[in-house]
Amino acid sequence: MSRTVIFHIDVNSAFLSWEAVYRIRHLGGTLDLRTVPSAVGGDISKRHGIILAKSIPAKKFKVKTGEPVVDALRKCPELRLVPPNYELYEKNSRAFMDILKNYSDKVEQYSIDEAFIDMSGTQSLFGKPVVAAHTIKDQIYHTLGFTVNVGVSDKKLLAKMASDFEKPNLVHTLFSNEIAEKMWPLPVRDLFFVGSASEKKLHSLGIQTIGDLAHADVDMLKAHLKKHGEVIWNFANGRDASGVEPEPEDNKCYGNSTTIAFDVEDAPTAKKVLLSLAESVGQRLRREHVRIEVLSVSIRFNDFTDASHQCVLEAATNITKEIYTAACKLFDELWDGTPIRHMGLHTTRVSKDDAARQLTLFDHTDYEKLEKLDQAVDRIRKRFGADAIMRASFLNQDNMDHISGGISREKRAVDYHKERVD
Repeated sequence: MSRTVIFHIDVNSAFLSWEAVYRIRHLGGTLDLRTVPSAVGGDISKRHGIILAKSIPAKKFKVKTGEPVVDALRKCPELRLVPPNYELYEKNSRAFMDILKNYSDKVEQYSIDEAFIDMSGTQSLFGKPVVAAHTIKDQIYHTLGFTVNVGVSDKKLLAKMASDFEKPNLVHTLFSNEIAEKMWPLPVRDLFFVGSASEKKLHSLGIQTIGDLAHADVDMLKAHLKKHGEVIWNFANGRDASGVEPEPEDNKCYGNSTTIAFDVEDAPTAKKVLLSLAESVGQRLRREHVRIEVLSVSIRFNDFTDASHQCVLEAATNITKEIYTAACKLFDELWDGTPIRHMGLHTTRVSKDDAARQLTLFDHTDYEKLEKLDQAVDRIRKRFGADAIMRASFLNQDNMDHISGGISREKRAVDYHKERVD
């Protein structure tokens, strides 16, 4: 019986690397963004101003992914900022995955820039695991121009941990018999699933390293961290029975949110934001042939406090108008008049789009007509673009998109004629 071998392959500084390669290979640039303090960041003027990816030189200035751009510039005034370009990222991600699929039929895309591969039984084709890992790493670099780290193990969790060791462009192993030597000395924060809150709790219990956690009393951990304590104790001991899953699981929830370019101070404007979110959520539900029964609205106010409210719908739906109407009712019950900077629309209790709607005696809504209307709008937008048809309430609204949430329009592509390319 062949030994289980799993790779975790992670693109080094993915968004920044992909941007750097594109500028050099296709725009004639000579500056490699990966070699200077640089970052991919959102637009401060539209309040999407956070760091999405950073170069290794930027890391030396303690620039962090997820922090506000203004904070990053305070740490590193010479930081070179470039705008996000998700069309480019998606194209690179597809090319990256296509290469991986040449080595195994079991490839699980974990995110846009990382994947697991089950390489069990492939030694006669590609050599020993470390040799195969270098082959894949080098092919990605020579073909696509960016570097990756490869973690090699007999467990998914350990493979992911290994790929996070020293970077960039390296292969690391972390087999079960190497845990004590390579993983246990690491800070407990480095363990998968241990966030800042868990780290503080563990430190208060005298647990500093992953080894400390592995040797801790599991009942004590459960008493302080509940089920999560047992989960991370198992991870610290390298216990992980999950396999590589080429087919993604069905979504258990759907949703979108958006940061608004200005503070919203009136209900009609807020409800337009909800309508734009209902458009994107409803469109996705119909595309994936599902319906939802639970809807929630979330608000982040301009003082960065949050609030949310949810309801159970009378029937499962994917109709935009029905989602929007329910969202407005939730909003009216939730909002206290505090200016709003961010809104979200989220759904759960997902079912396949084949269940009949239970009719009620006093509801005279023509749901069949609404469904056909949504389907017609979806077909038009698919063929002619998202802006081919929009609701009249969004006409002449320069500061608000009629379909919002997820990846905003300005992040989907970059006009490089307006960009400085060195």
